[in-house]
Amino acid sequence: MNSSTWQKIHLGEHCEVFSGFPFKSDRFTDNPGDIALVKGDNVGQGEILWGISKRWPLEDVRELERYKLMPGDVVLAMDRPWVPAGLKFARIPESAPESLLVQRVARLRAKGKLEQGYLTYVIASTHFEAYVQNIGRGVGVPHISGKEIGAFNFCMPPRLTQLRIASILSAYDDLIENNRRRMALLEESARQLYNEWFVRLRFPGHEHTRIVDGVPEGWEKCIISELGDIITGKTPSTKDEDNFGGDVQFIKTPDMHGNVFVLQTETYLTEKGANSQSGKFLPPGSILISCIGTVGVVTLTSERCQFNQQINALIPSNDLLRYYCYFAFKELKPRLEAIGGGVTMANVSKGKFESLDITRPATKLLRSFDEINRPVFKQIQTLALQNQKLRTARDLLLPKLMSGEIAV
Repeated sequence: MNSSTWQKIHLGEHCEVFSGFPFKSDRFTDNPGDIALVKGDNVGQGEILWGISKRWPLEDVRELERYKLMPGDVVLAMDRPWVPAGLKFARIPESAPESLLVQRVARLRAKGKLEQGYLTYVIASTHFEAYVQNIGRGVGVPHISGKEIGAFNFCMPPRLTQLRIASILSAYDDLIENNRRRMALLEESARQLYNEWFVRLRFPGHEHTRIVDGVPEGWEKCIISELGDIITGKTPSTKDEDNFGGDVQFIKTPDMHGNVFVLQTETYLTEKGANSQSGKFLPPGSILISCIGTVGVVTLTSERCQFNQQINALIPSNDLLRYYCYFAFKELKPRLEAIGGGVTMANVSKGKFESLDITRPATKLLRSFDEINRPVFKQIQTLALQNQKLRTARDLLLPKLMSGEIAV
């Protein structure tokens, strides 16, 4: 079909733009039994970061029905809607937990001649992203209003063409979402084993193991610095542009959210920039934990990289410690918030972090845990790489379909 015949419209003519509720932060919870909140800080690039969602007491949900999100809804962060990693928007998937919309996040629902599936890709388009960037340019805190979202104009194809385009692109997104679910299940299976062996102490042979000084015989009480080398990240001089734009990953906390492995970063260093702080290189398989701001986010490195000062890293002295420490560090979040001065802007120094007490299980048990989980984490990494390729393919196809360059 000739795209010149597509109808030029303003988004607001065929889309309901609805903003969230001003929930009081002093009532936020971390109880997984409560209802998830979709805030600007857990709207990522094409996905909701459910793992860092705050929650709202379940007993208070009845009066907030109009703020409930449904599968297929498109949400867009209204404060800082665009960051260097991309536009902060997502489609609510079928697998999403029950959730509520928070203020300064817009919920978009198609109406009239616009199809909801096609709406997703209108918002994902480079045309809309450029529109958002232009609105926020020169403003201290970039923001887009509901009125400005509704004022976006684009060419809307006939309904059948919308459905065909959405079907082609959603095939990629469905595969990505399926892989996400598989990764979550794999990680959860490994976490359950960690809890069974190292929290509930029902490890193989526990019936015949004595408890000595509060830990099973053969285990050791130690501090984190005894598990390997602890390194705090650093940022090269931003005054020298030649330090940036190369191919060395430079990891910041947002790159860690929702990822077991960091596969790509918002910022990359040149070799010059990285070598200006050569003592900050990490090998693959290092364990990162955020210790400033949002503390307790844990991930693994996938390649040689560097990272910023908000993160501490452990290069384990023994590879058998890797997956044990990954889960043990995830358990540290409440302790880090307590010693760091609070939830919102906690600050845990390297000295405080590396001096935290931790238990080192017996080597034989660590070896068994590693043998079971090494293929699990390998599969997670493989699925994450598949998703990276699927996103690349979808993003190459999207503008050609949305402009009518490729007929459907």
